[in-house]
Amino acid sequence: MSEQFVNIKPGTLLAPVPAVMVSCALPGQKPNIITLAWVGTVNSEPPMCSVSVRKERFSHDIIRDSGEFVINLCGEDHLRDMDYCGVKSGRDVDKFAERHLTPIAVPGFIAPAIGECPMYLACKVTCSWAESSRSA
Repeated sequence: MSEQFVNIKPGTLLAPVPAVMVSCALPGQKPNIITLAWVGTVNSEPPMCSVSVRKERFSHDIIRDSGEFVINLCGEDHLRDMDYCGVKSGRDVDKFAERHLTPIAVPGFIAPAIGECPMYLACKVTCSWAESSRSA
């Protein structure tokens, strides 16, 4: 091995990755938003994405139980919203109301998209697995 390289222990060193706001909901309950950075492409045909959510997070059970979520792609103008939705829990606050974000209906989904975001990907859960700290 060249001396210019440093050998490090295995880890999750794929950075930087774009953060997104993921919205989710259960029937008859207020929708929630979680900020995630562990989001990626899994397959192109059929198109599939992955999200990784800690089991302790409020959104984890919502996504598991509903079987769906919406990945909202954000611009620089929503950095404060992403930060807020990443540090506040939906158990305690209504993030849509607190950040003045608009939940918009997505045909065939309970989970809304975020109206202020320029683009969204509405996703159905096709498989899930649990690791020691996260589910995907």
